[in-house]
Amino acid sequence: MTEAKTEPAKKTLSGSCQCGTVTFDISGTFDCFFLCHCSRCRKATGSAHGANLFSSTAKGVWKSGADNIKTYQIPGTRNQKNFCMTCGSAVPIIADDGNVIVVPAGSLDNDVDIKPTAHICCESRANWDQDLETIPSLDGLPG
Repeated sequence: MTEAKTEPAKKTLSGSCQCGTVTFDISGTFDCFFLCHCSRCRKATGSAHGANLFSSTAKGVWKSGADNIKTYQIPGTRNQKNFCMTCGSAVPIIADDGNVIVVPAGSLDNDVDIKPTAHICCESRANWDQDLETIPSLDGLPG
């Protein structure tokens, strides 16, 4: 007798923009999770890196605010960002067929069960983005 292989249960994650206008659900699994240090991701986030989850099979659905999403694509590249026109928060890129392409990790309202796969484009890392683990950590705002 051969044991039947079971696929991992598909998890549904919810997410939203900062103002709550755009909400969405993502069902499925992520292929990878990259922390990208390229100058484009630093400009798009205003931070040290972009933190994006990628999936070629997960499905996404807009629960609200789809008409409030603006897309910016750098001309001549595949680099694209979707964001809420009200608050500017990054939101997923979902293909017309519902397949999820990119989910900004910070847009999710749930914990994800995948750790970052890799830091990428490290040759573009900002000069101040070095040895950050040596800087003091505070649990809240400074005194």
